[in-house]
Amino acid sequence: MNSLIGLFKTLSDENRIRIMLLLAEQELCVCQMCGVLDLPQPRISKHLAKLRDKDFVIDDRREQYVFYSINKKDKILMSIIEDILKNINLYPQLKMDQTRLKDIDKYLSLCNIENMNRLL
Repeated sequence: MNSLIGLFKTLSDENRIRIMLLLAEQELCVCQMCGVLDLPQPRISKHLAKLRDKDFVIDDRREQYVFYSINKKDKILMSIIEDILKNINLYPQLKMDQTRLKDIDKYLSLCNIENMNRLL
């Protein structure tokens, strides 16, 4: 029961939900998330730390970048994320995030593009 309470407490923040939905679509580095979500790097990093502490996200260091992806082993978490994505049109902010994610190259100016392209 405690793990279920922890899941909902962690997801009770709007920005953490936004991050999780982006990561459900593709792996991203912090600078990419900053661009898509239009949030400052320290705020994104703080939320990622909480998500990582609960094992909701996996980090993969590649040279100077850390790429994050969703941990698909938590079936309840994945079910929640999938249900939100199925109903994304009900949530204008989340829909806008998904639209901006499609233009991810536009936000790569926040990263060192040469290094980033080599790592992807």
